Amino acid sequence: MPTVLVVANETIGGANLLQAVRERAQADPTTRFRLVVPRSRPRSGLVIYDDAVLDAAQVRVDLARSYMAREGIQVEGEVGDPDPFTATMDAFHDGGIDEILISTLPATSSGWLKRDLVERVRNATGVPVTHVVTDLAGEGLPFDVTLVIANHTAGTEQLLARLKEKHEENEGENVFIVVVPLDSGEGNAAAAARARLGNTLDRLRSEGLLAAGMIGDPDPYVATMNALQFYTVDKVIISTLPESRSGWLRQDLISRVRKATNVDVEHVVAERVSTGQAA
Repeated sequence: MPTVLVVANETIGGANLLQAVRERAQADPTTRFRLVVPRSRPRSGLVIYDDAVLDAAQVRVDLARSYMAREGIQVEGEVGDPDPFTATMDAFHDGGIDEILISTLPATSSGWLKRDLVERVRNATGVPVTHVVTDLAGEGLPFDVTLVIANHTAGTEQLLARLKEKHEENEGENVFIVVVPLDSGEGNAAAAARARLGNTLDRLRSEGLLAAGMIGDPDPYVATMNALQFYTVDKVIISTLPESRSGWLRQDLISRVRKATNVDVEHVVAERVSTGQAA
């Protein structure tokens, strides 16, 4: 039973990497895949806390595992050390690795290649190391990525209906990354945000949508811009309460995000989820 270690971060959804995994699974259906995503910080952007870096990497792990499971390929996944060489070697030293797939951006934009990651891993492990290159700028991803920003409206019927429509528009080739900013006005804001996130993800998955998510900065603009630094996104959907009750709209959130990015930004208005609905 061969075991393939896959090391990737930004390029984890790239067509070349997905094809490399498929080929090995088809050649030997008993092949086990172990995915490691180093918790790397974006190269630029606003202040990002360690918890957000960890959560962002976990989202990549969750989406990759779910995507491959749909093709009948089981992948074990974990978040690794911020240094990609250390993350790779930590997983390798656990034992049983027969091949390593390292996925990077092209040499002109890959920080991993500037640190000679592939050759260092080859020299240190002695097992076959395959380098897979994905040009996200030129090739994109084989599916659309929709970033969803919502807090009190995260589990509402209005938002869920729009996401289901988006899923159908793309004939199922869509993944959703849900970010729930903390509400600093709530007691135990982290627990409340995680409950909303969990409820939303459960409902999306029950409808057959591929989704993962994380908690965001209390400032919804910062939470949105941080997420856009972590992920390659095709569309942003921001869900708010009606204008008369929305603090986000009073902060002019929609216009600010539109001005700051070239990504299409859509606004969905929804009513707050009641306690009974949330339960």
